Amino acid sequence: MAKKINRIVLSVVLLAVACWGTGCSDDFLKEKKDYSHLSPDIYNDYTGANMRLQNLYLRLLPNANNGLTYSSPSAGKGDVQGQATEEFSGLSWYVDPDRPDTEDPGNDWFHVKKATSGGPWGNIRNCNDFIEGVTGSTLTESEKRELLGQAYFLRAWQYYLLVKTYGGVPIVDKVQITDIGEASNLAIPRSTTKQCIDFICEEMKKAAGMLPPVWGGDNWGRVTQGAALAVAGRARLLYASPLFNRTDDRERWQAAYDANKAALDALSGYFTLENEDKPGLNGSGFAQIFSNYNSKEGIFATLYNRVHDDNAAHEVYRNNRREESLRPSNASGKTSTSGMAATAMMVDLFPMADGKKPGQSENYQYDALTFFKDRDPRFYRTFAFPGVYWRFEGNPLAWDWGSGTKPVLYDGADYVLWNYTWNENAERQNNDEFIGYGADMLGSYVRGVYVRKRSNDFDLSDGLASTALYRWPSSSSENRQGAFGEGAFPHMEIRYAEVLLNFAEAACGIGNLTEAFDALKRIRTRAGYDATIAGPDLGLNPNASRAEMFAAILYERQIELAYEGKRFDDMRRWLLWDGGANFNQVEGAPSSWTLTGFGGNTCTFLGVEPFNGKRRDHLVLRTIAAAPEAHANDPVKADRPAAALDLKKSFAQQTQVIDDLAKFYKDKLVRKTLRGDEINKTVYFPPKNYIIGLTNGAQDANQTLLQTVGWKDYMRNNASGTFDPLAE
Repeated sequence: MAKKINRIVLSVVLLAVACWGTGCSDDFLKEKKDYSHLSPDIYNDYTGANMRLQNLYLRLLPNANNGLTYSSPSAGKGDVQGQATEEFSGLSWYVDPDRPDTEDPGNDWFHVKKATSGGPWGNIRNCNDFIEGVTGSTLTESEKRELLGQAYFLRAWQYYLLVKTYGGVPIVDKVQITDIGEASNLAIPRSTTKQCIDFICEEMKKAAGMLPPVWGGDNWGRVTQGAALAVAGRARLLYASPLFNRTDDRERWQAAYDANKAALDALSGYFTLENEDKPGLNGSGFAQIFSNYNSKEGIFATLYNRVHDDNAAHEVYRNNRREESLRPSNASGKTSTSGMAATAMMVDLFPMADGKKPGQSENYQYDALTFFKDRDPRFYRTFAFPGVYWRFEGNPLAWDWGSGTKPVLYDGADYVLWNYTWNENAERQNNDEFIGYGADMLGSYVRGVYVRKRSNDFDLSDGLASTALYRWPSSSSENRQGAFGEGAFPHMEIRYAEVLLNFAEAACGIGNLTEAFDALKRIRTRAGYDATIAGPDLGLNPNASRAEMFAAILYERQIELAYEGKRFDDMRRWLLWDGGANFNQVEGAPSSWTLTGFGGNTCTFLGVEPFNGKRRDHLVLRTIAAAPEAHANDPVKADRPAAALDLKKSFAQQTQVIDDLAKFYKDKLVRKTLRGDEINKTVYFPPKNYIIGLTNGAQDANQTLLQTVGWKDYMRNNASGTFDPLAE
């Protein structure tokens, strides 16, 4: 595997910069270190400057394993944002109805007062130092442009993450070095949200003018011209959305359209909708993009490797552990990561095979028990359920597991997921608190329906399967990171499909419904819809109104981008917890906060139900018969179908398999609701949470910072905040 930029072990000795990358001190924007000893000569050497740039990448690239920090958005796991959407259960602080309304924001991504972290402002300072150092260096103009384009991108990316959460923030575009006695001069007030959005987009446009359209060889994974313009398009779309655009101002939609059109133009010929012309069997063309290291779909990606290193602190050790987080415990032999459970809500909302929503299809009647039948091709690459192959590379049967461990039932090439459950008595069978005992030694670690999205599995159609990007340990004793823990698949923060959907939404915003429709049809073509079933429009309505087209785009985003960490931002942009109807409850909110566009309520406008008041529960397929909680007493194992559902074969070739599996479900299993959210609680997203306020720590460190409307101002005796993120 080629050497990637984020594998490099950075040495402060090699770089001759003893305090490079330590970031801000505990005081926000009051850098007290003496940087005078940092010789600018380091920037006169291309190799040294490039290694500093790689350090910026290391700090600012999105993180597939943790995610959701000041430098990394959600990676699609059950974090506090995911738990505020349909994708995951669990009432995070965003939506917990019992959380006191007067508390500080639950996370501090603005200040981050940690001795071991530079926080967002430390990252911005490091970018500023790099930009000034390279600009004043003796490097050639072409070398300067190459390096500066990447640094401008990374700085603007950090600002984008701040602005999408807080609205306007201070804009600091130069290194602040001054006498400690004048440190108060470093405290910069918040700029307006519009000023920040303009700054981000101007910076990305500047970066795009310096960056190549694509990198070759070992440099694949560095940011490109198209990536810069794609982030600018995302920022413009954010500002055009109802969150900030309460009047439905068409000029903002036009700016978003222009920005996303520019991104698509820049990407043309270099990046595209991967496998659009060869969708493969059962969504395999869609699934393959997440395992393709050189995918033309990946616009902005973080690269990983499968290096095995006993010291995880070493920077050479850069593994993507996504596969480990997905796989059932009886495939990995590791119960600490037993797979991610999908909510029943997510399972039920995917389209049918004709592109229509369940309950709206004229061709297929949705059966909530046999939910796997006749669904959108992407359904089978997003979820795993009882009776489906989920193959992997590796043979746990050959391992020496030692004494006291559970037996392993499968070679990876033959792995079938049988995750139905049972309980020891009828009372527990019907109790939504107890999942029961999982088949095939899954035990209490069983999940009702597993999230399969972005699995590097071996169930891709012929011609699309590739060598595993995870390193399979040769023995259980070598299984330090789990059987799937040392993965090299890239993490795509922005992929071409999202840029296309961003463009479709902006096109709809300006009333260009034809372009919006065409973009959606491209997405569904790649998904693998059969036009003989779904019709020439693939289940879409070419005559949709503007509101209906907006709704279709957001629905497509739910499906196409499921479990990629995008849903929270979409719900927030479109005020989907209450439709934006409750801003009059926000203390100190001006009249301009009232939603006058979009019919005064985005949920009504889109034809969707507000998410407040909903519960996220899980579904479990349990046996009709109870049995003692022991694998040997599996009450239906002898009745399983002889063949499992094989995604490497067409469903037309497996009609008998599908019929037999459906009959097994109906004869032997019951769909049971398993409690997800806490009992007697439902989702409640307070209207002030749409734009998060500042913590006490942030205001204490920079006393010029005004608190956001709706939040208590710590520096002003807890009076209501006065900073209006909507004001221009």
